[in-house]
Amino acid sequence: MTAQTDTPGSVTTVYKVSGMSCGHCEGAVSGELSQLSGVSSVTAVASTGEVTVVSTAPLDDEAVRAAVDEAGFELAGRA
Repeated sequence: MTAQTDTPGSVTTVYKVSGMSCGHCEGAVSGELSQLSGVSSVTAVASTGEVTVVSTAPLDDEAVRAAVDEAGFELAGRA
């Protein structure tokens, strides 16, 4: 799901990531996704497997998948 936020020029996208089980997992995924160009904030929640990314433009799904893979997890798609 992609939705415009209240901040003009930003896009919020919620992804499903499988395999996160703790705060360390959340930090690993957030850290990798934060390095993508245009990303301004990342919130990962292990209990739901949801990762909310706020960016200046829609992100390339393959770039997101590669970042999640680098963190050691699997991108299951968009929430």
